Amino acid sequence: MQFGASMFFTDYSMTAGALARALEERGFESVWAPEHSHIPASRKTPWGGGGDLPKRYYDVMDPFISLTLAAAATTTLLLGTGVCLLNQRDTIQTAKLVASLDQVSGGRFLLGIGVGWNREEMENHGTAFETRAKLVRERVEAMKAIWTKSKAEYHGEFVDFDPIMAWPKPVQKPHPPILVGGAFPQGARRALRYGNGWIPIAGRAPLEDSLAAFRGMAAEAGRDPAEVPISTFGAPEDLDTIRRYRDLGVSRMVMTLESETAETILPVLDRWAALIRQV
Repeated sequence: MQFGASMFFTDYSMTAGALARALEERGFESVWAPEHSHIPASRKTPWGGGGDLPKRYYDVMDPFISLTLAAAATTTLLLGTGVCLLNQRDTIQTAKLVASLDQVSGGRFLLGIGVGWNREEMENHGTAFETRAKLVRERVEAMKAIWTKSKAEYHGEFVDFDPIMAWPKPVQKPHPPILVGGAFPQGARRALRYGNGWIPIAGRAPLEDSLAAFRGMAAEAGRDPAEVPISTFGAPEDLDTIRRYRDLGVSRMVMTLESETAETILPVLDRWAALIRQV
């Protein structure tokens, strides 16, 4: 099992470079940056975590900028979006961002993606809530073409372009791993259809039942579950739970850090590093 940490990087949090160095020094595998381009003032869509939407959601920096800083500050740490909202991003430009970050990091990028939950946010980008999942799938398929072909083209319902030439290409072949976030069963189906991993959120639903069903779905889809490893976000700071998730076959646990300074965050990392050594 590998361990990562996620933070909403803001202008008042620990910097991405400083956190990445601290994680690498303590034996963590990866750092993850979430994203929201903005939060509409209407706040009609409820937050899945329950209660009021935390301030960090309004303040979070662009994940590709944060992860570039993290890449420059480290040598082995993997760099992931957790998650990138593809339905709110241009397909061709995002393909270039992913390939560029994979290049400058020496092939250390992980593309975590999601279909989004905030209807008003995505509508401000011109995305219809009801068709967002199909839009994301088409954008993934189109980006795969851009990453792997010298002259790429794609013709779908929402994404449509004639042959283009776009560089750089990613270091990782055929492309960086695409880890699909989302609850069971919809998120699991998307991960099996076009992903290289699945990201369920720990604590939102019984993980044991979801993992067993996921493996059955993988068999039905003709995919080896080992080719679609599971990463859980929101990992609890509890050794028994960590060992239970490990025994269930979870490949990576990602803990969520508050958007705080080093004075608050480093002791948390030290406690987790002690747990990791026991696993």
